[in-house]
Amino acid sequence: MEVIEIFGKNYFGHWRDTRTACRGIVRRGGEILTSFETVTGQYMIPGGGLESGESAGNCCRREVAEETGVLVEPGDPVLEIDEYYEDWKYISLYFFCRPVGTTERHLTDREREVGMEPRWVSIEQVVAEFSRHAEYADDEMRRGLYLREYTALKRLLKDRGNRTVSSAGGGDSAS
Repeated sequence: MEVIEIFGKNYFGHWRDTRTACRGIVRRGGEILTSFETVTGQYMIPGGGLESGESAGNCCRREVAEETGVLVEPGDPVLEIDEYYEDWKYISLYFFCRPVGTTERHLTDREREVGMEPRWVSIEQVVAEFSRHAEYADDEMRRGLYLREYTALKRLLKDRGNRTVSSAGGGDSAS
């Protein structure tokens, strides 16, 4: 599995804490499943934190279901992105997932506050949205999230023959 590192402008040069998350890439034709915050207008690939004793595959399955109501069967992790901000290392494991059903969503308080909802978005639209990461220079959290998602989609979907993704604009500062 390929590992990509991204260093935030605010990285201290060392980390004390680590958080691992699992993210599911779910495709339906030319669309991809996203979690969309209606209050902030922010998109993301569905996923979230790995709980103690939980396998990465089960984390991906649980997080996608909780955020979107879509039940998935994840394959093996296909990409790891390690991000460094302040004194933290954030690890994101990406999985290609096959939708297998639906269920009730279970949102956190924060997810309810930002109006999180599932949205099927064309691959071209979501890649274009994430390619705007540099426009959020004053918002390191959103800039980093968009850079991470753009990097993941650009890398993963290009390998699956999606020329639109591989030719989408926007450079990245990943190593």
